[in-house]
Amino acid sequence: MAAKSSLNPWQLHCARRTVLAGGVIAYPTEAVWGLGCDPWNQDAVERILELKQRPMEKGMILVAASVEQVRFLLDPLPRVLQWEAEQHWPGPITCLVPDVLVQIPDWVRGRHSTIAVRVSDHPVVRDLCEATGMPLVSTSCNPAGRQPARNIWQVRRYFGNQLDRIVPGALGGNRKPSRIIDIVTGKQFR
Repeated sequence: MAAKSSLNPWQLHCARRTVLAGGVIAYPTEAVWGLGCDPWNQDAVERILELKQRPMEKGMILVAASVEQVRFLLDPLPRVLQWEAEQHWPGPITCLVPDVLVQIPDWVRGRHSTIAVRVSDHPVVRDLCEATGMPLVSTSCNPAGRQPARNIWQVRRYFGNQLDRIVPGALGGNRKPSRIIDIVTGKQFR
């Protein structure tokens, strides 16, 4: 069982309000600090891409609180692929899931026909996704070519007042970012 969130109700309310208003947040994840936003808000996603100096074509990860939050992506798939993804969640494994009905905007998916999805067991990530009622964009909190932030002072050093909110909390116990597995081929990318 995952640890209890360190967020108090006011912090969670403010983070929720920020995301729903199209803001960009930084928050702790399983291994590194992440940048996140509403994946259906193109302006917010483009702000993250600009902050990171990351090309849109690479695509981004979606992180969710539960399998039910990403059920809309799994339901069109054969049951064996649904099962394959669900075997890795919740936890620090990102699955490349075919977006067969093209439900995720290309500004999140990039040039890919799959979408990278993780159902997290990190309490702050879960609370953020539950509070907003949706999966969130999750990408490492760092400009391209720099090491991902592992503490709040690095977040501030990288992005200062360019973020709309820094959500407090502790990182999970992982030392490396999540593994990425293609559920169709079984190939591991990271």
